[in-house]
This record gives sequence, structure tokens and C-alpha cells, in this order.
Amino acid sequence: MTRRPAAELPPLVLPVEPDPELEALPAPRRPGRTLTLATMSVTTLLALGMAWAIRGEVTYALRKGSPSALGNLSELEPRSDLANTWVQGEALLGSTRAVRYERPLEGGDSYRLAPIAGNDRIWVQVRVPQGMEGPRFVPPTSFVGRMIPFSQAGVRYDGLTAAAARASGGKAPNDAWLLIDGEAPTTTRWSLGLVALFVGFAAFNVWGLARLLRPAEG
Repeated sequence: MTRRPAAELPPLVLPVEPDPELEALPAPRRPGRTLTLATMSVTTLLALGMAWAIRGEVTYALRKGSPSALGNLSELEPRSDLANTWVQGEALLGSTRAVRYERPLEGGDSYRLAPIAGNDRIWVQVRVPQGMEGPRFVPPTSFVGRMIPFSQAGVRYDGLTAAAARASGGKAPNDAWLLIDGEAPTTTRWSLGLVALFVGFAAFNVWGLARLLRPAEG
């Protein structure tokens, strides 16, 4: 009868005592890891900050229905419930304190910012087609757009507060409001994709930071 060979026993592994001299050595410097962690942390905060900065556009983009009719804007006293809403109203624009400015990537069109005649609390931004600026431009008397306090206009219109102050002799009217003619909720839906991009980027960075900071398994 053939006998089966005996099963080989695994080698005996003895516990290894930690070397005190190795444990006394300082931790290795890893400047690349530190730089990566700092960069990811900063960009996460910046992405979340940008998403927060355009939250007004996101809220406005989600509005539905028709614009609220406000009637004669020269007699309107803005209320808090009108902030960041789609409105329609009629008025004449003042001509003595109008501010003209341009924006990059706007195809040559310019903009005019002016207060409502007889109501300094409401300023209107209107778009002036290319080649129509000057005596040929007749300001409209009916406006449909986004109404918001200057203090809540956000980063896109941050410079308009200073422009209104300069046009008013160095001081903007107290509690002034801005009506952005032509800005409907559908025209600000770009903000939804931009916020999704910022939040996704921040979430990816947080996930990467968690993996980098997780202790290595021994």
C-alpha cells in the first residue's frame, strides 16, 4: 500500500519585537502630501463659497409662473416679499444720474443704470443694443425682470452699488433696490449647472481628503 506523504507544516513565525532605535527616528517629511491636503482644503472652501454666492440666482431660476404686475414704479415702496422676484412695471427713467457701462463677452451691447424718475429707491438696469448708445437710444418705459435689493444682488452685480453711489454724489440711496430688466427665471438656469459643478467638486475633494487622512492599515 502506498503511503501519503505527511503534510508539510507551515514555518514557525516568531513575533518580532519593535526596534527602539527605529521608533525613535522622526517621522519622514512629506511636503507633497501636505501641499495636496492644503490645496484640496482651500479649493473645497472656494467651491462652496462660489455656490453660496450665486444662491440668489438659483432661487430665482426655480421660480415659475408669470411676472407680478407692480404698476407705476414711481409710486412703489419696495417690500421684503418682492426680493428676488420676477416683476413687471412702468415708469420713466431719470436721465441726470444714469450710468453707462459694458461687460466682457456681451457682443458689443452696453448697459445703462438709472433711477426711476420720482423714486430714488428703485434703480433699473436696461440693455442698450450695440450702436444705439447716445442720442439714438430711447429708454423703455415698461420693464420686466428680476427685482432685488442692492445688498442682495450678489457677485454678478457687486459693482453696481458703487456705481449708483457715484451717480448719487458719493452715497447710494438708503435701502435702494435694483430691477434688472430682461432677466427672467429661464435666463438664470445656468446657475443650476454651475452650483451642481461646485458642489460636486467640493464633494470629490472631501472624499479625497478623507482617503488621504485615513490611517494606513498595518
